[in-house]
Amino acid sequence: MKTTGSEFVLGLKLLGKGFARYGRNPRMLLLGAIPALITCALFATGWVFLILYIGDIASAATWFADDWSDGVRQLMRFGAGAGILAVAALISALTFTALTLLIGDPFYEVISEKIEDGLGGTPGAVDLPWYRTLWPSLVDSVRLITLGIVLAIPLFLLGFVPIIGQTVVPVLNAMVGGWLITMELTGIPFNRRGLRLKDRRKLLRAHRSMALGFGIPVFLVLLVPVVAIVVVPAAVAGATLMCRRLLGLNIEDQPPVPAPQIAAR
Repeated sequence: MKTTGSEFVLGLKLLGKGFARYGRNPRMLLLGAIPALITCALFATGWVFLILYIGDIASAATWFADDWSDGVRQLMRFGAGAGILAVAALISALTFTALTLLIGDPFYEVISEKIEDGLGGTPGAVDLPWYRTLWPSLVDSVRLITLGIVLAIPLFLLGFVPIIGQTVVPVLNAMVGGWLITMELTGIPFNRRGLRLKDRRKLLRAHRSMALGFGIPVFLVLLVPVVAIVVVPAAVAGATLMCRRLLGLNIEDQPPVPAPQIAAR
């Protein structure tokens, strides 16, 4: 019987296997980097402006504290700034992944399919062109982003609480972000089988620790824009392996079958 810790480690291993499979193919390296590079440039610009003006934004969010004593006002604005950055990190990671997958859907579909082809194919695959799966994928992404925003609201409010806002909130932020990112990344291999968001949510809930072991590192690394160029396509490869693992399919390369020996006469 799998324990919570072993399931979490399995999620980490699946992510590592995804990096290994993605990294051994130069063509996939180039293919996967293109959409992530485009999204990275957009989000890096947004984060530069957010960091430059975080003081002004925190002051505007705590307008009610303008007449408070200087020490309390600064503490409140520090908490507000930390809360804003935590929420921005959560929403940024989710929207980065969703936008990158949307831009690169044809690219990542190819990567995911090649991974499965190397492991014996995709049982139960629905043969649809990528543009037929684009709308369902977009709808599922919007649902996940909306859920992320809803969950970000209490995290933002907790950010105002001293100590808790700077310790507990980042941990909860990583857990929520990791879970939702895993849901997002596994969409490609599940959609190829005609399975939608509710189907993968059901399977991932039964293996929540595995999903967190996979998704939390992805969430944390996505906070570094340049590294994200490599992380998203590698995570797509890992999510493909996770999908196969959840469906009871092979995730290991099979040794070649030796040719039968013909006895000499």
